[in-house]
Amino acid sequence: MAEEASGPGGVAAGQLRAFIERIERLEEEKKTLSEDIREVYAEAKGNGFDTKVMRQVVRLRKQDAAERQEQEAILDLYMHALGMAPAALDDDEAA
Repeated sequence: MAEEASGPGGVAAGQLRAFIERIERLEEEKKTLSEDIREVYAEAKGNGFDTKVMRQVVRLRKQDAAERQEQEAILDLYMHALGMAPAALDDDEAA
């Protein structure tokens, strides 16, 4: 496949234009998908679901198990350090 003649600065104008047009098409697709996702969240909210929690679930599902466990352990550590973690039950209280 022959490259189009170079323009100013040695840039292959046709190849550059093709890349720019592909990016523009993908940006438009991304915009459409974002709108679709917003509509799904709005529908879920209309059905009584908490969309903030749903977003957290989606984010967590993207992570692998090891990454998720590491983040949960760090969160637990930070909560304990700030005195925000629930108190552990003593053996007497658990019975």
